[in-house]
Amino acid sequence: MFCREGIRLRVIGDCSRLPTYLQKTAQNAEEETSSNSQLDLMLAIGYSGRTDILQACGKLARKVHSKLLRPEDIDESLFADELQTSWTDEFPCPDLLIRTSGELRLSNFLLWQSAYSELFFTDTLWPDFGEAEYLQALMSFQSRDRRFGKRKL
Repeated sequence: MFCREGIRLRVIGDCSRLPTYLQKTAQNAEEETSSNSQLDLMLAIGYSGRTDILQACGKLARKVHSKLLRPEDIDESLFADELQTSWTDEFPCPDLLIRTSGELRLSNFLLWQSAYSELFFTDTLWPDFGEAEYLQALMSFQSRDRRFGKRKL
């Protein structure tokens, strides 16, 4: 179905605890859909924002150690390019992050990427989150004054 619908799949996170056949299935699906361009679907399995940040730091450190990069050249853009979500130039930082189940925390999810995301919290459990809740989140988002870290004048 993914190929027929033009969906490109990418799995991020730590899949090592999955059974081998599921790891192989995910890898095959990524390869088979790699040239699709209608929709990007990112599946986070065992994803950790902290681990993502640490791995990005490690990649940059190895590039510096190998003299491929100077420390002073590292900026937000270079750092973001090393995150697991950088697999496509089309994945922007989320404008809206919806947290279901009554939890009032990010739970280690997209920590770097959600720095300027608007947050919406709902008591609704994920399986029950439907169109009405989605519209409520969008209406809340539309009422926000987004400043991206700048003071309101």
